[in-house]
Amino acid sequence: MNFRDIVTRSRSYRRFDASFRLDDGLLAGLVELACYVPSSRNLQPLKYVAVSDREGCDAVFGCLSWAGYLDDWHGPPEHERPAAYLVMLRDLAISSGAACDCGIAAQTILLGATSMGLGGCMVASVDRDRLCAILNIPVRYAIEFVLALGKPVEPVVIEQMREGGDVRYYRDAHGIHHVPKRTLEEVLLRFR
Repeated sequence: MNFRDIVTRSRSYRRFDASFRLDDGLLAGLVELACYVPSSRNLQPLKYVAVSDREGCDAVFGCLSWAGYLDDWHGPPEHERPAAYLVMLRDLAISSGAACDCGIAAQTILLGATSMGLGGCMVASVDRDRLCAILNIPVRYAIEFVLALGKPVEPVVIEQMREGGDVRYYRDAHGIHHVPKRTLEEVLLRFR
């Protein structure tokens, strides 16, 4: 798979084959990719908690909200839930902010997963207090995101959006997830 294919196949998947398991070595390999990416001031404040056992995954799932644009959908049914999660933490003893680092690291992990035939979703709607309690995360750490990972079972279609069009993703009557994307002509500006 070339890099363009990896990028275009790396979507926010929300439905997975729950019977497919991800082992801790694979998760560690994905986190290792994030160890090599650029970091603001090279502080490297991000840490991760890997969760791959069924009981732990069920607990994490209960702390997440899924697909805000899909009003009538409250997340995948049990047989389509993620196989694992990476809880992205910021070490407050190292840095009070990590916005750039979070995006770079999360995208790198998701691209790595895609290159392995997997998929994921960066979830920001998290009951952070509850998840910290469940995972016994010390107050030194702040949850930034949760990366849901697994073997995708849903088709996701990228659509070219017209200028001024609707950015909201949707599912059609066949369960196909459609994601509008702005065109190159709209985002590549020329001022001279």
